[in-house]
This record gives sequence, C-alpha cells and structure tokens, in this order.
Amino acid sequence: MRSSPGEELRKVQVTGGSTYIISLPKAWVKQMGLQKGSVVRINQRDDLTLCLQPQGAETGDRTRRVIINPKQEDTPESIVRRVVSAYLIGYNIIQLRTSHQRIDSGQRFSVKDFTRKKLVGTEILSDLPQDLTLQVLLSYAELSVKDALRRMSVIAAAMHRDAITALGTEESTLAREVIAMDDEVDRFNLYIIRLLKVAVTDGHILKESGLKSPRECLGYRLITKSVERMADHAENIARKRLELTLSIVNPEVLQELQKLSEFALGIFENAMDAVFDEDYAEADDVLIKAQQIRQQETEVLYKIVKHAPPEEVPAFRMIVESILRTAEYGTDIAETVLNMTVRDAVIEA
Repeated sequence: MRSSPGEELRKVQVTGGSTYIISLPKAWVKQMGLQKGSVVRINQRDDLTLCLQPQGAETGDRTRRVIINPKQEDTPESIVRRVVSAYLIGYNIIQLRTSHQRIDSGQRFSVKDFTRKKLVGTEILSDLPQDLTLQVLLSYAELSVKDALRRMSVIAAAMHRDAITALGTEESTLAREVIAMDDEVDRFNLYIIRLLKVAVTDGHILKESGLKSPRECLGYRLITKSVERMADHAENIARKRLELTLSIVNPEVLQELQKLSEFALGIFENAMDAVFDEDYAEADDVLIKAQQIRQQETEVLYKIVKHAPPEEVPAFRMIVESILRTAEYGTDIAETVLNMTVRDAVIEA
C-alpha cells in the first residue's frame, strides 16, 4: 500500500468480534492534546468521508487576528481590497498597523467608510494615528446563510420595484434611493461569502450557519451571486432613469415596462421561494414560466420604438435588458435549486 504525501494508511482491525477500530496518528494526537479517555466527535459527510474533531475543540468562536501593514505608496483601494479579503476568509480582528508616524488619511478614510457601508457586524475597535483595528462582532450563529440571503433578496426585489416606479415619477429622489440601497445588498453578499468560505472547511460553523453539508456551500454561493447581480441591474434601471430627459415616461411605454417587470420579478421571487422551500418542483415551474418572457420583450420594444423619442430609445433598451436579466438570474437560481434538490426527484438505482 502506498500513501500520498501528507497522508497515512491504517488497517481496520476488529476487536471483541464485532467492533471495528483504527489507530490515530501519534503526531495528531499530541497536537490535539488528547490522552486516554479523551472524547473525539465523528461526523460522516455527504461523500462518506469521516471528520474527526476532539470534543471542546470547536472553532466557531475562536478569535482569528490578522495584521495589515499599509505602505505610503499603497492606494486606498488596494488597502480596502486587502481588508475585504481578510474579512472574507474569516478573520475576526483586522488591524492596520504602520511603522510610519501615522496611517495615510486617505487609506484610513476609505477603510472606515467601506467598513461602515459594506461589512456586516464589523465595528471600529480602535482608531489611533498608527493603528486602525476592526472587529467582527457578529457570530455565525446570529445570522445564518438563509436569513442573510432572505434579507438580501427582499432588498434586491424592493430595489427593482422602486426603480420601475421611479420611471413614472418626475422626481429623481426615488431613483437615487435605489442606487443607495445597493450598499445593503453588497453588505449581505460579502457576509454570506465570508460565512460560506469558513463553513465549507469547518463542520461546527457549517452547522451554526444552518447548512446541512459542505456540498450546499457551492449552491448558495451561486445563488448569492445571482441575487447580487440582480440588484446591480435594479441599480442600472435607476441610473438610466436619471439619464432620461423626459419628465414623465410615455404612459403606454411605462405600462409595458411595468408588465414586463412584474413578470420578471415574479420569476425571481418564485425562484427564491424554491430556494427557501428546498423544492425541486417549484424550481422546475420557474423554468417553465420563464420561457414566456421573450414574447413580452417583443411587445415592449415595439411600444418603445413607436412612442419614445428617438434619442431616448437606447436608454429604454438598456432598461428592458436589465429587466430581462432579472428574469435570467431567477432562472439561474432555479437551475441551482434543481441541482441541490435533485435527490428528492429521482430514485437512486
């Protein structure tokens, strides 16, 4: 028998005639601080592998600290990206520390502003000339993947509705509010990515996050990205509204856009229902329904060409494209649900 680098091969033995045993690597036992009588938790994963974890060694609440040393020549955007990466891979305390007299004011402002706007459950622990420390105070158990995703999808759907409503108003306030709401979606997006990255390798956090197996992490990552992109298109609609020189959109054009929007948003929301219900049949119905949207696209484009001023047609076409993408992201979500729940719809031979 040959083993790969980093692995050991052990023979299964039988004791007492019916109990199967296998010895543990001595180096691992010492590293874990185990001794005679210690209790080890054994979990079977979806792929039939076994995960061993000494009782009391759960890492869900363990503080992980990282230090970032910003240089004067580093751009504020570069430092923010470093902070985001540290946040996403699960560090609880992120400390910016410099050997210079003080942290660059542009770097400091960008990190603090990004933290307040985009990092869920993260507070500024200290703000000193040479030290800026961030701490993630929200535990994984307080906000599960599904809870965060539910809030994220509700905000994204509200953004889409408000963006379409803004097309029928003279004021620009509502469109600007939609654009500002995208920060909230980004906050939940980053939090979910952080949680999934940690959960996929830590069985304790996986359980805390409300997921059943590491296999689900990939599915929820794809769903989260689709929701985030859907919100981006709601923001695009709001921005296009601000670009239009018309005080009010033509009533016939607006009516067609509203009809198309209601249909696309229905696909998205039905897909999200399938996610939370973990229902294969619901997801399949979404894909069937989505086939009708191209016919509606033709009707709305006809109205735009007929009633909209020529100079406004390109902006309206972009609005239609964003509405269609909302439906497409709904179908992407539904397809992911099919893959995640297919075992409920088939019989393994």
